[in-house]
Formats: sequence, C-alpha cells, structure tokens
Amino acid sequence: MKPTDFSKYLTDYLSRYLPVECGVSGNTIQAYSHTFTIFLKYMQSEECIKPEKLYLKDITKQRVINFLEWLEKERKCGASTRNARLAALHSFFRFLQYRDINGLKEWQEILSVRFKRYSSPEMAYLTVEGLKLLLKQPDITNKYGRRDLALLGLLYDSGARVQELANLSPSDLRFDETNTIRLLGKGSKVRIVPLSSNQVKNLKRFMLENRLLETQNSAHPLFGNPQGNRLSRVAILDIVHKYARMAREVEPTLIPDKIGCHTFRHSKAMHMLEADINLVYIRDFLGHSSTTTTEVYARASSKKKLEALQKVNPTIVTNKKSTWQKDGELLSWLKELQQKY
Repeated sequence: MKPTDFSKYLTDYLSRYLPVECGVSGNTIQAYSHTFTIFLKYMQSEECIKPEKLYLKDITKQRVINFLEWLEKERKCGASTRNARLAALHSFFRFLQYRDINGLKEWQEILSVRFKRYSSPEMAYLTVEGLKLLLKQPDITNKYGRRDLALLGLLYDSGARVQELANLSPSDLRFDETNTIRLLGKGSKVRIVPLSSNQVKNLKRFMLENRLLETQNSAHPLFGNPQGNRLSRVAILDIVHKYARMAREVEPTLIPDKIGCHTFRHSKAMHMLEADINLVYIRDFLGHSSTTTTEVYARASSKKKLEALQKVNPTIVTNKKSTWQKDGELLSWLKELQQKY
C-alpha cells in the first residue's frame, strides 16, 4: 500500500525533525507520539477514517476542535491534558508550514486554535509528619518492601521527576565524602544532587542485596521489575498509590486525597523553602530553568504566608471605613458583580 502524505510527514517529523533539528528529548518525542496515536484512534472511531487512509487534506481546523472536545468529554481529560495534546498538534503543523505550502492556509487555521484557560489545582504536598508516616508503610521484611522504601525515599530526597528516577542506573550514584546522584532532566540537562545519610543507608542496603554495587551491574536499572527491566512511570505511580492508601488508613488527615509521584518533589521543595533555603538553591536542586517556576512554592506555602503577615505591624489596619465603603450604590453594584461572575 502506498503511504499517505500524512504518514510521510509524520515519520519525518518524529524521526528526524524533532530529534535531529530540534534536539528535543526522548520523553518529548514519546509524548508527542502518544498524542498522534490518540489522534489516529479518534479519526478512525469518530471520523471513520482509517490510519492508512488518512491524508493531510482530511485534517481540518474543525476536526482538530472536535478532537479536543472528544478528549474532554469521552476520555475525561482535563484542560491541561487537552492543551498538551494541542501543543503537539501545533508543533507538527508549524513544521508543515515549511514543508507543504499548498496547505498553508489550513495549517495556519489549525494553529489559530486557542489553548483553554483553566485555574491551576491546589498543589498537593506532604507535611514532614505525613511523609514519615508514608515511609513507614513498606514491609522491609521482604525484598520488594525494601526496594519500595529505597525508591520512595529517593523520590523525596532527590526531588527527582518520575522519569528521572525510572532512568537511573547504579552508575548515576556516587558514595564518597559527599554522596550524590546524577539526574538527567528536561532538555537533557544534567544536575548533581546531594543525598542525606539516611537515604544513602537505605540505598546501599538495597543495592548490596541486589548486587547493584558490583561493577558489572553498573548499567543495570537501579529500580527494576521481576523481569529485570526498568520500572515504568505507571509502575512507580502504582507503588506510590499503594503506600498512600495504607498510610491514609492509619491517619487520613496527613495524606492528601490526590497524591502522585510529583507530590514527593513538591514536598521536598516546600520543606526546603520552610527551612529558609534560598529560592535560587531550590531552583538548582529541582533543575528549573528559572526561579519564576520555583516561586510557585513560595506562593503555595501557608507557613511562609503566615510568617509574612506576622511581620506586618497590626496597628496599620483600622476599623475605619474608607470612602468607597460608605458608598451604598457602589457596594450594591460590587455585590451584584460578584454574584454575576
């Protein structure tokens, strides 16, 4: 069967343009590939166009909009996931603008599809007490419990993203005067993170048991499954959910309802902030490109907000009504406006 123009351009986009010309990471390529896999499923199930018969002319602005609505209604995706899928499509059609100018008008119409605005959910993180409770849950009398304790502890101690953790090998660890771990983050940026003495003890015990300290095993997965392959992100998430449920049964108030792998990273950042560590150091520890990203933790910290309020002189605030508060019409209008929105 003769390949379609869509299949030709998509292959070139994923196999050459993104990795070679743009130099994007494997994780980004994987995420974009997943978007097009879902898009092909949509086109077949909802638009009755099979993947092998899908041409560029079949992809219109309206069908892209329909696809985004389908993601939200049928697959129950949130606005952030919807926007991530749209970002992948936008990237592909920006690429097409310079490859197939005959469809330039349609590509630009697709690029005009807007991202959906949404309010960011409240950041979930564990208190020190909640973290201690969760780390008590693995059963260290069996090898999988010992593995899970080392994994969860490292997830917090290093502030690693879940894919960074999944990609680790024993060679990424250094045990000497300063115990560190090497993490390969977004954009293939490497950062070296120090580890606490307690976490090093757990790691060494786990690695010794699994012969991961031996030189010939330095390239093996640090955290593997029974088949010897690296744990996937989903498998790591399942481990997190398992012990979160167990900890919630012991003390429900200490464990947030929604908890994931990133919760440990958030928790580490919040605990560092509340220990008065400078945002610049937290930025470097987490591998953020700018402190603007890191500042989200400062905005989310209720402890820091309270400390800031306590520094304000309480005598500045008075009971006296301001001029606008005395204006009855203005107050009524403001109340109506609040009810309206």
